[in-house]
Amino acid sequence: MATANVSTIRQTLSGFELSGLGIPVLILLIISMLILPLPAFLLDVLFTFNIVIGLVIIMIAINVSRPLEFSSFPSILLLATMLRLGLNVASTRVVLVNGHEGPDAAGKVIQAFGEFVIAGNYLVGFIIFAILMIINFIVVTKGAGRVSEVIARFTLDAMPGKQMSIDADLNAGVIDQETAKRRREEISQESDFFGSMDGASKFVRGDAVAGLMILMINILGGLLIGIGQHDLSFADAGRIYVLLTIGDGLVAQIPSLLLSLSTAIIVTRVTTSESMTVQAKSQIAQPEAWIIAAVILMLLGLVPGMPHLVFITLSLLSGALGYYYLGQRGTKKLAEDSSAVQEEEQEDPANKELDWEDVEQVDIVALDIGYGLIPLVSADSGGTLLAKIKGVRKKLSTEFGFLVQPIRIRDNLELAPDVYNIVLSGVVRGQGEIRVGQELAINPGVVHGELTGTPTKEPAFGLEAVWIDASQRDYARTLGYTVVDASTAIATHMNAILRENSASLLSHDETQQLLDKVAERSPKLVEDLVPNKLPLAAVTKILQNILAEDVSVRDMRSIIDVLTVESGKTQDPDELTALVRPRLGRMIMQGLVNVDENLPVMTLEPSLEQMLTTILTQSQRNGSLVIEPKLAEDLFAAIATSCQQVEEQGLPTVLVVSPGLRPWLSRTARQRVPRLTVLSYNEIPDDQDIKIISNISIRDAKGETA
Repeated sequence: MATANVSTIRQTLSGFELSGLGIPVLILLIISMLILPLPAFLLDVLFTFNIVIGLVIIMIAINVSRPLEFSSFPSILLLATMLRLGLNVASTRVVLVNGHEGPDAAGKVIQAFGEFVIAGNYLVGFIIFAILMIINFIVVTKGAGRVSEVIARFTLDAMPGKQMSIDADLNAGVIDQETAKRRREEISQESDFFGSMDGASKFVRGDAVAGLMILMINILGGLLIGIGQHDLSFADAGRIYVLLTIGDGLVAQIPSLLLSLSTAIIVTRVTTSESMTVQAKSQIAQPEAWIIAAVILMLLGLVPGMPHLVFITLSLLSGALGYYYLGQRGTKKLAEDSSAVQEEEQEDPANKELDWEDVEQVDIVALDIGYGLIPLVSADSGGTLLAKIKGVRKKLSTEFGFLVQPIRIRDNLELAPDVYNIVLSGVVRGQGEIRVGQELAINPGVVHGELTGTPTKEPAFGLEAVWIDASQRDYARTLGYTVVDASTAIATHMNAILRENSASLLSHDETQQLLDKVAERSPKLVEDLVPNKLPLAAVTKILQNILAEDVSVRDMRSIIDVLTVESGKTQDPDELTALVRPRLGRMIMQGLVNVDENLPVMTLEPSLEQMLTTILTQSQRNGSLVIEPKLAEDLFAAIATSCQQVEEQGLPTVLVVSPGLRPWLSRTARQRVPRLTVLSYNEIPDDQDIKIISNISIRDAKGETA
């Protein structure tokens, strides 16, 4: 039992980091100084340590390239301030209790600072201390506090804009999710840091005030104690206690001034990739400034009565420094020109060797805009296009069942200013013209008046529309028009194009991600299918077939179940697609009618369906589909006529045929009757009621009664 306890203790101690004790020990030390009397030797050590801390902090502040690289500064500033105040309390106790023993009663450090600065003149010492207090309190601390307050306010006000900028870059595909997360964290940290600095600057200011009050209390208390308790004369008491008090104040004020400077340096930094030293060196090295200063100093040095030696010497040194910087600039310029020439030679198409970097990969989805449409994208001008495109992408990802890749928005100088192109895999699939600052009034079919504006076509569906001023928006709506802004018009067009090409948006990568997502809950289900029974390419093709007919692939588990069972019978993606669709019947119904509603359907005349089935069966035997052009023309004309009649009734256009005929008829009708949904009998769930509203025959196309 004892052995087990010892082992447990050892494991606990082995995981315990001694470095984590630093701050708790420091806080304990501060509390001890406030309560317990300290010997003079320990005061010497702690005062020296306090000076070291101040020097280290100001060196770090000078050398960081960004304020956030020293994000712990507010907390360190608080602890350093409390350490110094604790030392003030401890030294005050020693000065007042043991001051009558002599100048070294509070330690050698306080004695040395007092005697060196005062140099036998207490009034001079007091004035020097007062000047240090004024510099610290009025100049450095007050200025740093004001800068901290302004930066904290501006940083907080700028947060929404920065967040929108990150969202825009993420939506445009400029950055990935991980980078966006890191940048959001940096913005949050920056806001917290400058807010903390605003509060920390108040600590420094309060410390300066406390130092002045402690000085007064020590001098007054020392005189009272020296004269009243130790029977010292006023002169002796003044000499001893003023020496100790000013020495104590100077020892404390030097680290205080260092911390105030550190605070000012941190909050006045302009964020760059360089430290303050490197940044200042590169910017101060201006030869013109030094040469002009040298000329002015030389002229002043020649004025009668001036100290000629000092002015002329500094003038020569300034001129030499300016000449040196001028030579450095020439050398740097020559090196840059040489480098530029080399780069031009390397970039010259005649000299550059071709490599794979010259082959640019196309984006899956892109939106090219003319320069006149840039205000729609820019957040500074109130553009909402990025947010609307992101909304389209999110909505389609939910409906399709897979993540639509980022849509890259870029300006294209080859386009007219108000024109945009929707590009899929490097091919323009949609184009429109937008008028920035105006709104699009779309005629839905029935309106009660005309509008004054520029007639046009709605880009997504080709409806009649008019570009109007924003002031006419409400009037246009009262007339029955649908009014949208320019960003919404583009987003609607993008939505329509992506819906029509949903199958081309899904690649092997998206398929693998869908399988991985299912594998998180049912790993065995996916392992049995890919690659043991079907390759990834076949699964991708099946999903593309499903999407091509406007059916979601959200129910991946059901799709995988069917493929796992049926892949042993056939490997053909088209046949497997036909076998999967009945399992997705309810999802197909969901997009057509509401729950508990009858499904209105069209059917083919039995003789016509039998004839098409016979032709299709014979064609499959011969290896090629052969159908008379006149028959195909009459067939699709009849289907289009029937669809138009059904749409006029406000009903979905659904054609139900036999399972063998459905794939061919759906694929063939897709381009000729785009709004038609072709189902097979086995794709309709058993509990779904149907209502036949049209029976299509070829004679319908000729205007005859079937």
